[in-house]
Amino acid sequence: MSDTIGFLTILLINIRIIQELAITASIGVAIIIFTNLVLLPVLLSYVRMRNGDRFRHKQYEHAAAPARLWQFVAAFARPGVAAVTILVSVALFAAALYKSQDMQIGDSEAGVPELRADSRYNRDARLISERFSLGTDLISVIAETVPQACTENPEVMEAIDEFSWQMRQVEGVQQVISLPIVAKIINAGWNEGNLRWQVLPQNAFVMRQNLQNIDTDTGLLNRNCSAMPVMIFTEDHKAETIARVVQRVKELRDDLGSQGRLDFKGSGEVVQGLLEQPTPVCAEDICFRLATGNVGVMAATNEEVRAAQTPMLLYVYGAIIVLCLLTFRSLRGTLCIILPLVLVSYLAYALMAILGIGLKVNTLPVVALGVGIGVDYGIYIFSRLKSYMDQGMTLDEAYMHTLRLTGKAVFFTAITLAVGVGTWLFSALKFQADMGILLAFMFVFNMIGAMLILPALARWLLRPREA
Repeated sequence: MSDTIGFLTILLINIRIIQELAITASIGVAIIIFTNLVLLPVLLSYVRMRNGDRFRHKQYEHAAAPARLWQFVAAFARPGVAAVTILVSVALFAAALYKSQDMQIGDSEAGVPELRADSRYNRDARLISERFSLGTDLISVIAETVPQACTENPEVMEAIDEFSWQMRQVEGVQQVISLPIVAKIINAGWNEGNLRWQVLPQNAFVMRQNLQNIDTDTGLLNRNCSAMPVMIFTEDHKAETIARVVQRVKELRDDLGSQGRLDFKGSGEVVQGLLEQPTPVCAEDICFRLATGNVGVMAATNEEVRAAQTPMLLYVYGAIIVLCLLTFRSLRGTLCIILPLVLVSYLAYALMAILGIGLKVNTLPVVALGVGIGVDYGIYIFSRLKSYMDQGMTLDEAYMHTLRLTGKAVFFTAITLAVGVGTWLFSALKFQADMGILLAFMFVFNMIGAMLILPALARWLLRPREA
């Protein structure tokens, strides 16, 4: 139930693909209730174990080796070892929190990150960007203005031209194409190709002559010239490149809105990162609006992911905390289950930063899925541990009994899941290989957190003074 409700909370994130994933994951996990509690016992009722006595005898003979392992694990419930474990966990959390700041929102590598660097598409994209002035990554800023502004309003054309020039100076921009740039080239062509004539004419009749053969098929203007895209080709679509370009557009746009004109002197340092801003304040005759093109879609998506990252984890953790409180009726017990999950979540973010896996719509739910499945281990162990402690056992005795009863199940469940997704490492799709590493990491470390950190927390939160 905690898995099902935890995944359902992701429906609150207003991103369609994540909502579809939440429904699929919730249905899949809910069906486990039926298969494990109903179907599995029915199937076992038809199974007859042959040589049962011999099997049980061999099981007891080999019980000594697991017992030694459980004695080692049970030592983490002792006061001294528990204190060291908690200190190490705090240090790991601090390091993971620091390293997670390097995780990119969006793509962290050039090319399509879903494919490997040596894939045909990525090799072709690199070659096009290196040898041609126009690449495959485009963001178009729409200059919205009054009708017929391209021929009857020279100030608007000059503003778009200056805007285009400013965007061409941004690091990561490969080329900029706009109607004023084309108009200047045509104007020079009408004057024997003299570069001194590569300017915007102030006469409306001359401008009409320059633009007479440019129609809407070029994508440089609409029918009444009230919208003129500024096409910005970038060297790549890395998160930092997109952030730099979009931030510069916002700076220039806001400067225009506040001054009523484009004042480009002293525009200030280009700030890293996307800023959530309201609808832009536009000048009377022109407004630059973000954005179309594949990079424009990526920029909008990155902003949504940045906004949804923290709420999604809070929703999942909130649902799990509420259910644990209702089930165990213990705040300290709930902390024993939740705190190892928090540590592993930030370790996963740090791993994404180390491996260069950007946080995108595709990868955003992965950490939440790891939390939803990883909480199972803590619930398995704590529920059994609490039942033994309620019977009057000491923490050491209760945890040893817990490990002997559920330790092997928890261990092999985690290993089975990790090995299953670990096979994705051999996939030709880099995205699938990355997700295999990330999920295997979370499955294994959530198991380690439940078996080592949970008893250490229980020692100091539940039974600190027990001998």
